[in-house]
Amino acid sequence: MSTGNEIERKDSEDQREVQIFSALLTPHRSLNRTGFLAVMLFLSVVSFVTGLAFLMMGAWPVLGFFGLDVLVIWWAFKANFRAARASEEIVVTLSELRVRRISDRGQIVEWTFNPLWVRLDMEIDEDFGIEHLYLISRGQQIQIARFLGPNEKASFYKGLIEALNAAKRGPTYNPIT
Repeated sequence: MSTGNEIERKDSEDQREVQIFSALLTPHRSLNRTGFLAVMLFLSVVSFVTGLAFLMMGAWPVLGFFGLDVLVIWWAFKANFRAARASEEIVVTLSELRVRRISDRGQIVEWTFNPLWVRLDMEIDEDFGIEHLYLISRGQQIQIARFLGPNEKASFYKGLIEALNAAKRGPTYNPIT
């Protein structure tokens, strides 16, 4: 047999877990897989043709160096694509602020804060804009939004501040819905 108090308690728990703010941040990569293949094909053809020209002139070691250049560029792109697998998820509910960081190797680190005790801080460069954003709570400080540029950090800062203020105001009661 259930009482009305149990139903109210469940509704208040559901309302506390409603997401006020949610962001999934990933590094920006302007080159997709097709673009990568096109760039590598172009570099390979140019290097091979230029290397053949040097081979015809008798400078045969140059052909190997052109091949080495293509290999180093391929390795650099692969490292860049591997780094793009990193992400950062920030979720604000009425009862918690959760930061979940996934490294490019798949390692997961998660922090949970009470949104009532969190302060958002930033480092600003006069020429560049916002350089770093920090969440500070009870002596713990973590850097967030490392993937974003200065303008994106400003927009993210504004949205996160609004979400933290909404969490600090608490749940709103709307009898119509």
